[in-house]
Amino acid sequence: MIDPWLLLAFLPAALALNLTPGADMMFCLGQGLRAGPRPAMAASAGIALGALVHVTLAALGVGALVAAAPWLFDVIRWVGVGYLLWLAVGALRTGPMRASGRPMSPRRAFREGLVVNLTNPKVILFVLAFLPQFTDPAHSLLGQFLVLGVIMGIGGLFVNGAVGVFAGSLGRYMAGSPRFARGLGYATAAIFTALAVRLAILERA
Repeated sequence: MIDPWLLLAFLPAALALNLTPGADMMFCLGQGLRAGPRPAMAASAGIALGALVHVTLAALGVGALVAAAPWLFDVIRWVGVGYLLWLAVGALRTGPMRASGRPMSPRRAFREGLVVNLTNPKVILFVLAFLPQFTDPAHSLLGQFLVLGVIMGIGGLFVNGAVGVFAGSLGRYMAGSPRFARGLGYATAAIFTALAVRLAILERA
């Protein structure tokens, strides 16, 4: 389905993208600090699924609609900003791994990662700009996009998950100290707030 030479060129490019610090990696870092290793890995899985949804939508042409309709881009973007700010407030209220609080379930972390990725319209526009360079127009575009999207998703799952697991182990180790717990709560809230600001100032171009 995919030309082997195109796939060979795509693999190092996808790996470089996965290793580049970005919003997804920072979100998993924040979830790891906030809730621990397992929720961080679940959040990474949610982000990977969200990316695959974006890839599918891009292949179906929805990305072109988002690019052509500025109001739709802005609606999705501001929903994402609001959600990230809500998560930041939640991090301040509960703090990471507090013994008196209810720990976050992996299911909830997965859902949060999925929603954060789906409400970032820049992802689908990036997919439209990046993936066609590694496809053959003589074959099914949807099938090729899905294969490339799965490869990117698996790479992101492990890279972002590893970052979140490391942060989660650190947060759990320090959770016994109220001072460290408070500091980690502030750090997590700051990460989510920074992601919200980043999404708010994104340009459509």
